[in-house]
Amino acid sequence: MIDISVKKGLRDFVLDVDIQMPEGGTLVLLGENGAGKSSILNLVGGLMTPDTGHIRIGGETFVDTATRTCIPAESRGTGFVFQDYALFPHMTVAENIAYGLRIRHLPREEIEARIRELAGSLDLLGVCDEMVGSLSGGQRQRVALLRALAVEPKCLLLDEPFSALDIRTQVQMRQELKTLLAGAKIPVILVTHDLRDAIALGDRICLMEKGRIVLCGDADAILHEGKHPFIDQYFSAGSP
Repeated sequence: MIDISVKKGLRDFVLDVDIQMPEGGTLVLLGENGAGKSSILNLVGGLMTPDTGHIRIGGETFVDTATRTCIPAESRGTGFVFQDYALFPHMTVAENIAYGLRIRHLPREEIEARIRELAGSLDLLGVCDEMVGSLSGGQRQRVALLRALAVEPKCLLLDEPFSALDIRTQVQMRQELKTLLAGAKIPVILVTHDLRDAIALGDRICLMEKGRIVLCGDADAILHEGKHPFIDQYFSAGSP
């Protein structure tokens, strides 16, 4: 369940959104750069605080200004994959995946088993001992995803997860991510400017413009010429 109803004054506009997704799944926030999409991720993750409103994920209230409820970021149990992946360059693949598990002081045997399970799910077992700086872009993205999922988060936040990848790798990673999320069975909020990401992964798609939601629905509902200029540009370009 995703229930976000917040207002937040930003530099260029007021972010004012109301999103309910009771069935769970993947919510895609779609739109041009600077529309306010990443600010919603930061609000859910606890990196920003709304001026007014509430955020409820999976039945838990993260923020409610009416009752002065605000769970600290470190206690929300969210997994965050940043646009640049934010991996630890001085650590190996295995050490990056295990980071959240180690700070929770899990037994070594349990950590090692979890690394093997996760790395095997995305074909990374062969590079577990390599430094992340030697990996391809697709491999680094897989490591970032697995690090976020290793601690079994209550919610996964993805900020432009494919923007640094080439077109061929994007196609492969969309399919891998779709399979991974289906297995995780947790609420997901994904930010993107690419309609192809939204169509491939979104159970619900919210098109944003200057801090507001201007179009919302599943892919079948919004993928029609004349719905909005942002959607129309894909038809005029001959895609998707």
